[in-house]
Amino acid sequence: MKKIVTYIAHYWYAYLFAIACMVTAIVLDMMYPVITKSIIDDVIIKGKIELLGGLLTMIVVIGAGRSLGGYLKEFTFDVVSAKIGAKLRKDLFAHIEGLSMEYFDDTNTGELMARVKDDVDAVWNALGYVGMLMIEVVVHISMVLYCMFSLNWKLAFLPLGVMVLMGAVAIIMEQKLDKIFEAISEENARLTTIAEENLAGVRTVKAFAREKFEVQKFLSHNQQYYTLNMQQAKTLARFYPVFQFTGKLLPVVMVIIGGFQVIQGEMTLGSLVAFSEYCRNIVWPMETLGWLTNDLSSAVASCKKINKIYRQKPGILEQENPVVLEQVEGRVSFEGVSFFRGNQKILEDISFTLEPGKTLGVMGATGAGKTSLVNLLMRFFDVGSGSVKLDGVDVRELSLQQLRSSIGTVMQDVFLFSDTISENIRMGRRAALDRPAMVHAAGLAQAKGFIEGMPEAYETVIGERGVGLSGGQKQRISIARAIAKQNPVLILDDSTSALDMETEYEIQKSLDTLDATKIIIAHRISAVRRADEIIFLEDGKVKERGTHEELLAQKGLYYGTYVAQMGTAPEKRKQV
Repeated sequence: MKKIVTYIAHYWYAYLFAIACMVTAIVLDMMYPVITKSIIDDVIIKGKIELLGGLLTMIVVIGAGRSLGGYLKEFTFDVVSAKIGAKLRKDLFAHIEGLSMEYFDDTNTGELMARVKDDVDAVWNALGYVGMLMIEVVVHISMVLYCMFSLNWKLAFLPLGVMVLMGAVAIIMEQKLDKIFEAISEENARLTTIAEENLAGVRTVKAFAREKFEVQKFLSHNQQYYTLNMQQAKTLARFYPVFQFTGKLLPVVMVIIGGFQVIQGEMTLGSLVAFSEYCRNIVWPMETLGWLTNDLSSAVASCKKINKIYRQKPGILEQENPVVLEQVEGRVSFEGVSFFRGNQKILEDISFTLEPGKTLGVMGATGAGKTSLVNLLMRFFDVGSGSVKLDGVDVRELSLQQLRSSIGTVMQDVFLFSDTISENIRMGRRAALDRPAMVHAAGLAQAKGFIEGMPEAYETVIGERGVGLSGGQKQRISIARAIAKQNPVLILDDSTSALDMETEYEIQKSLDTLDATKIIIAHRISAVRRADEIIFLEDGKVKERGTHEELLAQKGLYYGTYVAQMGTAPEKRKQV
């Protein structure tokens, strides 16, 4: 991760300008007590009335200058912090997008949402208003103390001692709040995850009548979130009154002590009034020190969470000089491929070659490793041993951009974006795909009929994840999206499971017209029977391979699946 200092350094000139405006405003602020001292000592006590007009004019000029400096300071800090926050969020999101699939398998969506939104906001706040006030407190206190020592160095030691004490209290409070904010950040991520899961899966929740259970689960985490925030509030309640009480008490004590010095002739009345004003000027930094420390602790905790994500490195890395094929023909080969996830064996010694334009059918029970073939071909994961090749080149040597953009996929878990049907179909070739080509792809996927029957046809906005469409409609739009990409390799992973047999047959005929290498993963015999070769996986191994007729003749696993699905043996169907 770029350190926060790097982001700040990029806008050093703006921060320098803002701090210069801040210092100017504070210096002007420090002149008020000096003018007050002159009005009392010179005008009121000594009767130099001729000085009054000039002193009052100075007050007006100083007020105008201070207001302008304060405005420029706050505006600059706000603009720069907004730019840094946007850049930080963009960089974080880009880093997350670049991580391997393995990371997303082990990380909750809610946690990532909390990091990208809430934690970046906390850092943003620290670099803006909170950071500005922290700098201002330091500069302001330094100047006030300087002015106090200039007026009466003996009297100035008391507020100096108080400020040192308040600084120590602020450090203690920050250490206590740091742990609490870290826990709050974690619980916020859990709470976001539960809310996101329930809203995304609301149909499942209602179908199983789990509303009360899910509400109770949410409430339990909400209670924990409440408890942690109460701990934060109690910590502030213990420490914050110390800052407020000290801020109110200090000016009173200083006036009493200074009053004795005026009586004894050790300082003038004007100096006492000026000293008292400086003392009140030192009060607001002490009062704000409490909540500034609170917000700063929140930002530190958020920064730690963001850094934790940045420490994650993608497991799938592109070579420094990857191979870029002039043209992808679509020859796919697996050579002795084995694949493990942790200690679990997923695939073992898988070998096959699929020539350009040919079709491979893949069957097997759930968990046999069918989808893992797709993950390895698209290099979401790397093989444990052996090699996966595209046009004779190991996919580990290819450019990830070219590899994945050369493969059109229809995955088991159909995902549609909350956008128009047109945008969902054109997703793979948004800039290059014209409307006739998009409509043609929808026709091949047998989606044209129901799409054009909608009120706004292709411009109909569908809900999040395709809410409002049936399972079969979502699958057909997803197939249209893959066809529209016009890639040399097309993968359909159980992509017609929600379709009726007639629609599935029509789609298969459409796929036969495509000049692409096709890998069809399915549980239904009807989806793969037209393939040039079919492999049947069991426990991550190829148990059977051949054409539909050859596998039926073997009377093995494929034959058994056929009988189970058709309800009769193929020989009896022929007799009938």
